[in-house]
Amino acid sequence: MTTTDTGARDVAEVLAWSRDLVQPAIREAADTLPASMRHISGYHMGWWDERGRPITTGSGKSVRPALALLAAEAVGGSAEGALPAAVAVELVHDFSLLHDDVMDGDATRRHRPTAWRVFGVSQAILAGDALVSLAFARLAGSGHPLAHEGARLLNATVLDLLDGQSADVGFEDRTDVTLPECIRMAGSKTGALIACACALGALYGGADARAIEHLRTFGAELGLAFQLADDLLGIWGDPEVTGKPVFSDLANRKKSLPVVAALTSATGEAAELAAIYRSGTVLSDAELARAADLVERAGGRDWCLETADGLLARAPAHLEEAGCAARPAAELTALSTLMARRTL
Repeated sequence: MTTTDTGARDVAEVLAWSRDLVQPAIREAADTLPASMRHISGYHMGWWDERGRPITTGSGKSVRPALALLAAEAVGGSAEGALPAAVAVELVHDFSLLHDDVMDGDATRRHRPTAWRVFGVSQAILAGDALVSLAFARLAGSGHPLAHEGARLLNATVLDLLDGQSADVGFEDRTDVTLPECIRMAGSKTGALIACACALGALYGGADARAIEHLRTFGAELGLAFQLADDLLGIWGDPEVTGKPVFSDLANRKKSLPVVAALTSATGEAAELAAIYRSGTVLSDAELARAADLVERAGGRDWCLETADGLLARAPAHLEEAGCAARPAAELTALSTLMARRTL
């Protein structure tokens, strides 16, 4: 069944619809923050510059809120009824980005200096803390009869996300990271929140436990596919698209999925790549290009693409098992394809 058959909107329309619903609600929520935290959060989200002057910089695609809203519609609920869930998920996502930028030392995000570069490390961390607190406040104040269950789900997700981030940071000092460990880390750091977006949307849409679990599984597998695509972009992505320098993950010696797949391939290329990663010097442009070539020659790139395709192929079955309505199911499928097959 094609999206045309179901009357489904294309992905650009879905994302624009989601932003139109969610962004005003996020701004309303942010207005309740202390002025200092509101200022930094608004800068991070692309609403204004460091002096608080309005700008028109993009605020990201907001795919996680779109997943929450579509999941609610897929189980017979309304997008408006699931708006607190969508807002909470996006606030947690922005909390994680603020903290990730600090921990990874990233200098730019969305083609601008990261919040910690502008306001300092401590202030950026505090702004992230404010956003995660605000996410729970939005659920608690939603008036939904299962808001407590939503808060429990979001809390478990935040803990899972933190566990994944802890593993990711821990990998930096290890030379023996295995591929299963890396997959588990990605499932926690990235997959958990995307799974939560789908499950929380379904919960606020009135789904039963079985449908919620199928949509959660759909989101978890999509989250891993999304991280596979993100890790490929971290090596081969166009800086004009990613907002980060080419080979940025290699320059930071990140143990990303394609890198770990290559390092554990028991090939000559794996040994040479391991030697580059062990070197204590700043990598030159030539060394970065060589490292990227080694990852590809050792099979890291192909493994990521094949794994993501396999995860993506299972998506329609999860939506069918959840009993999703045709139009939102088609839109969820199209959105998952965009997330897992972004242009390199």
